Amino acid sequence: MSRVSARKDKDFVVFLIGMRVNKWWNIPDILQAGMAMPRMLKELHANPQSGFLGAEGWGGRTSIMVQYWESFEKLEAFANDRQMTHYPAWVEFYKRAKKSNNAVGVWHETYLIKKGQYESIYANMPSFGLGKVLGLENSEGQYFNARKRINEHE
Repeated sequence: MSRVSARKDKDFVVFLIGMRVNKWWNIPDILQAGMAMPRMLKELHANPQSGFLGAEGWGGRTSIMVQYWESFEKLEAFANDRQMTHYPAWVEFYKRAKKSNNAVGVWHETYLIKKGQYESIYANMPSFGLGKVLGLENSEGQYFNARKRINEHE
């Protein structure tokens, strides 16, 4: 069995973002909110200096995407840049939300992670999540369990 962990040599930001369909019959507002993220991701992938490192996402009535960023400052710069896709999508969402009686909800959470203050394990997995964006290192032998991996840099 192959066991690897994400490298632990840098600070980064974890940004969780998602939406919830509150009124499934309001298709136009659901599509507007749902189609904004693919445009933003395309823009971010095409712009490496944005600080966006990568993302994984899952759908459903309540969706979630885990995004990884180099820094909070770069995440904030993207969110507030009026020339990028996020700002106009954000303005449009709130305009529509008022008219649609909250057909779609959005949410996010932001975590600032310090170098060495995290651990992960990927066993028999393709490149995924944090390991995909930070790179992988061997997690066998002395780093076989979570306690040993998290204490590695203490």
